[in-house]
Amino acid sequence: MAGRLLLRACTATTLHLRSGVAVRPLPRAMSTVRGVPTDEEQATGLERRTLQALKHGKDPYSILKPKTYAGTKEDPHIVPGIGNKRLVGCLCEEDNTAIVWFWLHEGGAQRCPSCGSHYQLVHHELPH
Repeated sequence: MAGRLLLRACTATTLHLRSGVAVRPLPRAMSTVRGVPTDEEQATGLERRTLQALKHGKDPYSILKPKTYAGTKEDPHIVPGIGNKRLVGCLCEEDNTAIVWFWLHEGGAQRCPSCGSHYQLVHHELPH
């Protein structure tokens, strides 16, 4: 009850105390001229670098959902890699429990030995 009365009194321009003295409430820290700071203004370190990269349309740490591909020879699934070959697992059917593993080498698109879906290894630089 007393808290609500204090809040009502603070919303007015002046606060009247029992002693009869009129006191203005102190301004809140977040109610500055610019308002509440945004996430970009408060971010520091790695979070700040990530937000700046996303603002420029880059995805430095693979945060965003990967683009979907058709898996055909013209539009193969892109597999990023830091070497010249990579082990790839293919779930040939949606509800399949067995994974078909095969080596994917840098160069043109290669087919999955079981379902025929195409994959292509693309060299990817690490962001750090």
